[in-house]
Parts: sequence; C-alpha cells; structure tokens
Amino acid sequence: MGFYVRRSEDIDILLLAEGTFPYVKGGVSTWIYQLITGLPDFKFGVVFLGSRPEDYGKIKYDLPDNLVHLEVHFLFSELEKPPVKEVEADINKFAYIERLRNWFSSKEDHLPEYIKKLDFYNKQITEDIFLYSYLSWEYITKNYDQNCPDHSFIDYFWTVRNIHIPIWVVSRLAAKIKNYRIIHSPSTGYAGFLGALLSFDTGKPFILTEHGIYTRERKIDLLNADWIEDKRTLLQREPGEIDYLKFMWVKFFEGLGRFAYSASSKIISLFEKARQIQISYGAPVEKTAVVPNGVDVNSLGDLLKRRSEEIPKVISLIGRVVPIKDIKTFIKAIRIVANHIPEIEGWIVGPEDEDPDYAKECHFLVETLGLQKNIKFLGFQNIREILPKTGVLTLTSISEGMPLVVIEGFAAGVPAVTTDVGSCRQLIYGGIDEEDIKIGKAGEVVPIANPSELASAYISLFKDENKWKMCQENALRRVRKYYSLERFLENYKNIYQEAIGSWQELVLNSER
Repeated sequence: MGFYVRRSEDIDILLLAEGTFPYVKGGVSTWIYQLITGLPDFKFGVVFLGSRPEDYGKIKYDLPDNLVHLEVHFLFSELEKPPVKEVEADINKFAYIERLRNWFSSKEDHLPEYIKKLDFYNKQITEDIFLYSYLSWEYITKNYDQNCPDHSFIDYFWTVRNIHIPIWVVSRLAAKIKNYRIIHSPSTGYAGFLGALLSFDTGKPFILTEHGIYTRERKIDLLNADWIEDKRTLLQREPGEIDYLKFMWVKFFEGLGRFAYSASSKIISLFEKARQIQISYGAPVEKTAVVPNGVDVNSLGDLLKRRSEEIPKVISLIGRVVPIKDIKTFIKAIRIVANHIPEIEGWIVGPEDEDPDYAKECHFLVETLGLQKNIKFLGFQNIREILPKTGVLTLTSISEGMPLVVIEGFAAGVPAVTTDVGSCRQLIYGGIDEEDIKIGKAGEVVPIANPSELASAYISLFKDENKWKMCQENALRRVRKYYSLERFLENYKNIYQEAIGSWQELVLNSER
C-alpha cells in the first residue's frame, strides 16, 4: 500500500525514512527536517517506510518547499500481500530462496553478485512462490525440524513469513522509484536495504548515516521483546540460551546491515565510537567517516535570557516513553533524590503511545513509590518551553546514538546527566580532540540502569551551585565550538556535492 503526498520527476537527494519523518516527531525526524530546511539549494525527496497505516496519524511537520517529492509505503500492510492461491514452483527457482536465506543467516561479508540484482527478487524468487507453494511449505517444515522442534510450529511459521515478506515489498518499491541523483538513508534496516537495491540497480551513489547502530538497537529490542514468547519449558532450555525465534530476527537484521554497508559509497557515524562499532559489524574502513549532529546554537542560546537566577529544581527527561529509554530507572532515581531534595520535580517529556503497556507500568511505578507530586508526565512539548525551566537535562537510555536533545540542552545552558551510551561520554566530557577534552565536564555520565548513581549525580549538581555553573559554562563552550548547525550543514553540503559530482563524472565517462 503506497501513495504520494508530493510527486516530482527531478530529485537531487532521495532520503529513505524508516518510521520517522514526517509522521513521527523528534530524533532522526528532526535531523531530516534540519537537512532539508538547512540546504534549500537541493531538491529533496522522501520515501517514508512505515509498518501499517493504523500505526501513524497525520503528518507532524510543515513540509518545506524544497521537499519536492514525498511517497508513503507500509511494509506489513495486508494489502501488500498477493491473493492466496495455489502456486506451482520450479525447484530450480526455489533454490534461489534457499540461497537468499542462507546468506542472510550467515556472517559472510562478501555479497554474491546474484543477490545485488533487482531481478533476483522480483522475477527469480517471486513472493507468491515463497508464500503459497508446496516447496515453500516443505522448506519451512524441514528447517523447523532441524532448528527448533521444541517451539510452536505456528509461531515459527509466522515468524519466517513476517521476517521475509518485507523483502518483496521493498524490492517492488525499488523497481518503481526513478529520477533522483543520489540516495541517502539515515539507517540500515529496511531503509538501508532499499537504498542498497536502488544503488546496485542504477549505480547511483548511496550515502548511509547511522544515528544509532540499527543492528545493535534492533538486537536490544528483540532480546527484550515480549511479543516473541519462548513457550518452551525450563527443562527444554539451556541457561542463558537465546530463543531461536529472536535469533532469527537478529540474524536477519545483521544481514540487512551487511547488505547496506556493501552498497554504500560513504558510511557516516555521529561519533568515533560508533564508527568503530560499524567496522566491527562489517563496514569497510575506507568508506567510514564521522559527522556530528548540530543545533541552532544562536536561536537556542536566546533561551538563556528566559532562565531564572535560581537553578530550577527540575530534572527533565525528554524522550519517548519506551523501554529503550529506561524511564523506570529515572523514576526510581527521583525517589532517591526526593529524600534529599523534597521539592525536586522530574519531568517526563515525550509521547506515550508507542508502547502503551510500558507507559502504564511507568505511571504505576510513580504511584507505588509515592511520587505523584514529584513526577509529571507532560507528553510531547515544545523543547523551547521546557529547557529554560530545567535545572538538569537527563537521559537514562540503554542505547543511543548522538542524542540531539543533549546538544540542544547545552546550547540553552542546561548541564546533563546521562547513562554511558552512544556519544554521551564524548558530549559531556569531551573527546573530539584534545581541546574538546580541555573544556571540561558539562555534567556527569553514569552506568546504565543504576538509579543510585543517577540520583547521586543529580544531587551533586543541585547541592553545589559552583559545580552547576561550571558545567553550564563548559556545555556552552563545547556546543558553540563543535556542534553548531552551520558546521553540520556545511559537512553534508560537501558530501552531497561530492556524490553528485562523482555520479555526473561517471555518466560522462560512460557516454564517451
């Protein structure tokens, strides 16, 4: 199921947005919006890849004039599946499916030529063969018997289907997308797979930027997922064993990551530690580069004028209410802080609709700990209204890339306390170069899932005004020098110009 919001035959940069802009606010969506609005001389197109239509509301952003193309597609919509019918499958063609599955479930970095071809997905191994042929049934039952006979067969059967169906949705989409100069995906995953197919098919440059390491984050999500239930008894499981159905999803996303890395002309991370992780997941070293995020330092700096003389006794966590943000640890830490600073307030600023069950658990935890007067769930808010009223910005995630919200907080003069994830240590303690480290601390970094360490860091900043002011000054110096929006946009302008230039040169050479 797909439709066009805007349509153009002349696109400079085609952005592939998986579950982000323009239907979801914050994070990567803000980053995409910054790119489009900050580089008005380029004509952008966006392909939005969502799960199902019912999972999204209306468009959340005003669409810029230089966003000339926007199309929307859903990977798990029932309308995308071919009608049920009996299909006769050629045993030789079905062998392609086995080869595809074997590559995705392997750790092989080398990408066979046949996997790169769009015809491989759209003609050789058609979706109806995979869904409805007797050979497919035999193949699934054989693998079930070999790999996880102790599991429910029904669960295994639908896991295999759900893992593979988006391959055909994306490949059909790749065959239809035309008239762009370069491709840019902010993640691997399905968006990265689409970008790779387009690049292999056309030879056009494919730029990949990873905000968090997609493969790593999906692994965390999957290992904690309760929608994949291990129904074996304790006697059927080995201690510490990963459920096979979760293992299948993990291997699939690892394969998507290797596929995207293979096709990319440039692989960008937001900080050096992330670049090293990309390399460990198979990214060729020579393709990798680091481009930090940036924020509008001048505009956010104006918020300093709206701050009170007294440090607000408010700790703001700005983010979605989902398990990967570990809101529960924040709530527990506020319970400890409230014992020392009774007037403390913890503001949870972000949507609760992505995981309603987890959000309910967080509300229940607040009630259980007697924190109704200390913790406020504010939903989505304008960050410019929140930052001047915030004493300490916090992030308690178990995984992050380079969180824009921390950089925005720095620009508005708010120190941060975060968990030791992603680029947070670099942001707070410095790390881009020696000069960055010499600036000093802009807050504190603590271990993951440790309420007492979090609370101690909060208390130390509120109890020591000189320390707080020193962290504020360091935050402002760091963001102004290293994380300005102008620097960020100039980096991507150069990357785009270089990619477009290399493609044009390639075309000219082929015509001679």
